[in-house]
Amino acid sequence: MKKGVIICNPNSGQKDKRELINKFKDILIKHDYDVEVIFTKYSGHAEKIVSQLPDATDLVISLGGDGTFNEVVTGNIKRQKRLLLSHIPLGTANDLGAMFGMGKNPITNLKNVLDGKVKGIDICQINNKPFVYVAGLGKFVDIAYDTPRKLKKKLGYAAYLFNAFKTFTQKTHLFEMEFTCNGETYRGLYSVVLICNAKRIAGVEMFNDVKMDDNQFEVLMTNITRKKDILKSLLFIKTNDVTKIPGVYFFRTNHLTIKLKEEPKKSWCVDGEKFKTKTKKFDISIIRDIKMLLPKKELSKIFINEK
Repeated sequence: MKKGVIICNPNSGQKDKRELINKFKDILIKHDYDVEVIFTKYSGHAEKIVSQLPDATDLVISLGGDGTFNEVVTGNIKRQKRLLLSHIPLGTANDLGAMFGMGKNPITNLKNVLDGKVKGIDICQINNKPFVYVAGLGKFVDIAYDTPRKLKKKLGYAAYLFNAFKTFTQKTHLFEMEFTCNGETYRGLYSVVLICNAKRIAGVEMFNDVKMDDNQFEVLMTNITRKKDILKSLLFIKTNDVTKIPGVYFFRTNHLTIKLKEEPKKSWCVDGEKFKTKTKKFDISIIRDIKMLLPKKELSKIFINEK
């Protein structure tokens, strides 16, 4: 039999995990897997678990939110022999799951994964901290990690909207920065910086034609500060291409350095979690070809190589 490991964050989502885990075990056994389930007990635990799994492990399934999967990927990158990964979303926004073509039913998602294909995906890293789909700094970015877990369990996605309204009423800070990419250096004042390898962020479709194996990530910066302009931009995102919003600057690259004039008072957000660091300089690059088992549904849309 093949060796399968489920790493489950018991705090993700709003449902009891025991019944779900039992159903997962039954499905995996039918697919010839010997299943081990490990529940995370603290922040960073999933990373440690994956880094110490036996090399003979055939599949590691992350069962939780985007932050849980970030830890699984981080632990895998630390290994000498990297393992095959998959991700079944149970969090609040579940941007990764949506990008991979998954719906809200975890049982259906698991079945589609096991009938799927192995793909190599690009993983970004900021100052050697991996992120699967987004790292951000500035207005609204801290909502993901500042929204209380109890509120997310009670209200779901509405908890983020509630916190976003409070952020909207606050003054918008501008970061003075210098950034270098594609051999050119630029300087300016920006209220938001987003570095992404995904088309969807915080439940909103942001970009078109995003590929997860093109050795590039998407960069969006904006200097918008006035509340009415912020509101217009948020409404524009829902119906148009975000890259065409006045005051928004967009480009693609595979290496970016950012130097801030001052250390930011608020932390970067990396895959929905706080990235604690004390520095003014940030280096963003790509780690290539991390293997994932993914449903077939969206592969032609998010990969250059469809095989």
